[in-house]
Amino acid sequence: ERERENNPRCSSSSIKNPACSASQFVPSPNLKKLLATTKDIKEEGGKRTMAAASTEFVHATYDPLVAAEQKAYLETKAGVKGLMDAGIKELPRIFHTPPHFLHDNPTASADNLDLTFPVIDLAGGRKDIVDKIRDSSENWGFFQIVNHGVPLTTMDEMKASVHRFFHQDISEKKEFFGTDPTGKVVYLTNERDWSDLMLVDMAPDPPRPEQLPSTMRDVLREYSDEMFRLGDLLLELLSEALGLDPGHLKGMECAANLGIASHYYPVCPQPELTLGITNHTDLGFVTVLLQDHVGGLQVLHRDFWVDVPPRPDALVVNIGDMLQFKSVKHRAVVNSVEPRVSIGAFFGYGSPLLTRSYGPIKELLSEENPAKYRETKIREFFVGSYNEGIGNTYLPLLKI
Repeated sequence: ERERENNPRCSSSSIKNPACSASQFVPSPNLKKLLATTKDIKEEGGKRTMAAASTEFVHATYDPLVAAEQKAYLETKAGVKGLMDAGIKELPRIFHTPPHFLHDNPTASADNLDLTFPVIDLAGGRKDIVDKIRDSSENWGFFQIVNHGVPLTTMDEMKASVHRFFHQDISEKKEFFGTDPTGKVVYLTNERDWSDLMLVDMAPDPPRPEQLPSTMRDVLREYSDEMFRLGDLLLELLSEALGLDPGHLKGMECAANLGIASHYYPVCPQPELTLGITNHTDLGFVTVLLQDHVGGLQVLHRDFWVDVPPRPDALVVNIGDMLQFKSVKHRAVVNSVEPRVSIGAFFGYGSPLLTRSYGPIKELLSEENPAKYRETKIREFFVGSYNEGIGNTYLPLLKI
């Protein structure tokens, strides 16, 4: 009901936006505890601890008040969706993004910068497609693709399934709740980003149908099949853009793993204070993102945060750290009007690739173009990146 009040697009006849027909929500004891904890913190020590909470996500000094609020939040298992359903009017301070993450670079639209975000038509000629992918990967690290072969009906149903899952009663979602992102099927939330996440490891060992949420089961398998097909095609095109044989990157098992990450971003009472996903680069090889009509994805380009315009027929492709054509920081912003969903297909995460070593492609090396990075195992790279902290990457430590 909170989202209905904040969303002028909702009406009694609205059926496309599940937020407009949310059932009555009764806060759990843990959620009431969180709201009470937040109130106590503000009254008892807000001024002292707010500055500390705003300096870093991982606090240099242990703050028991911050820890209490984080613990209370995670115990609810309700996610940020649960907070909005409970009717909060102020953003809990654990979600306050440090100012240097929010304002490190100015925001501008592509139009303001006299830029055109790359859109590549996969129905064009092969050479033209490869040339555009090379240019976009080198200059943006991102591009959109159209005529990619994924049916619009499948894309629409995938987005609808994410709404269905997150609009269930908490009792239904709790079955999948966890804190380990390496789980096979896990519903995650955290005390930093204003978003909830359903993460499913679809390859190479997919979960059994009964392990998947009933709200997403059929379309998730159909969408994953489409991503496998599209992933193979993208790796062929990227191989050719690098001057390699079409099957080179696939032969390196760059698409041996597939993780599907479904994000739900509720409306936010104070969107200017937080982010849906903090500034980061993707750790794997390639990511294919499906975003809805709301928009919110921003890419760092020429020191500006540039909005990626949503298109109902398009998918967004971005280059990950492990491929290093050019991996670029990006983030998700939130709003106070309408919830948003996005679905990322991540290639290059998880076993069996964790123990495999990757390094500069020998066919691309020469005296004029020597190796810039040493060889590393994916496990080392992932652990190193996480240890570097939010918004940082392990890549500089791999430089020769």
